[in-house]
Amino acid sequence: MNKQAIGYGYMPRAADSIPQFCEGHNISRTHLYELIKQGKGPRLMKLGRRTLISAEAAAEWRARMEAETASNAGQSFWENPLIA
Repeated sequence: MNKQAIGYGYMPRAADSIPQFCEGHNISRTHLYELIKQGKGPRLMKLGRRTLISAEAAAEWRARMEAETASNAGQSFWENPLIA
């Protein structure tokens, strides 16, 4: 992965492939496809035969996931798991 140090983070590319996105967010491809199937995944774009996720779509996805987690903060994981 092409990480450039900026403080504690890295400078994201304009768009990531599915494997790059999964590696950068520490999730499996299977989990990503489950989220997409449930309508909870990031927006995808096609460029020729490649499927990419823009930096903006990734940021919006992270914000949605954080908001969903925050709205379920009072419940335990077993009462309301994010993935059923």
